[in-house]
Amino acid sequence: MITIIDYGMGNLRSVQKGFEKVGYCAQVTDDPRVVEKADRLVLPGVGAFRDCMNNLRDGGFIEPIHQFIATGRPFLGICLGLQMLLSESEEFGQHEGLGIIPGRVTRFADDMVVDGETLKVPHMGWNRIQHRDIPLFKSVPQDSFVYFVHSYYVQPEDSQLVAATTEYGIEFCSAICRDNVMATQFHPEKSQQVGLTMLKNFGEL
Repeated sequence: MITIIDYGMGNLRSVQKGFEKVGYCAQVTDDPRVVEKADRLVLPGVGAFRDCMNNLRDGGFIEPIHQFIATGRPFLGICLGLQMLLSESEEFGQHEGLGIIPGRVTRFADDMVVDGETLKVPHMGWNRIQHRDIPLFKSVPQDSFVYFVHSYYVQPEDSQLVAATTEYGIEFCSAICRDNVMATQFHPEKSQQVGLTMLKNFGEL
């Protein structure tokens, strides 16, 4: 059973349907006790960093997430679910994250120019990834297109944790991997067959 955390922010049903399409049962829960017993855990996220962290805290999810990861069971963060793994974010001030991955969350600059054209923020739509050989990306070709919607990106202190990069004015970290913890800035559930392959890979861990 794959468990998806419902803390009031995130496109939960589309993530659940993505797993169902590749043959895995996925439950959505707002109960921290269910999180503690999960086989595999998914933390999605859409919205503002501060609000998501507040909702996780108010829902009693902070300690269960830490405990789950410490057991070595597979964990997947998606979009803001990646960003919240880091130490802090500068979105609307300085805000503390889960602190599982040392590093910070930074906003794209508004003056990024490529080929004479100013890039829009948020970074929204399809873009390519270059990735390391990790289980999440098994059978995913290099330069695969995936779907992004974000204005902020992660900067882990340890560059060896960067599992994928993407070019958007700068080269930024679009996925991380540390042992049983994997997370993507893009949305696998919105990335068609490439994304479904990743969800299947996660289910097979």
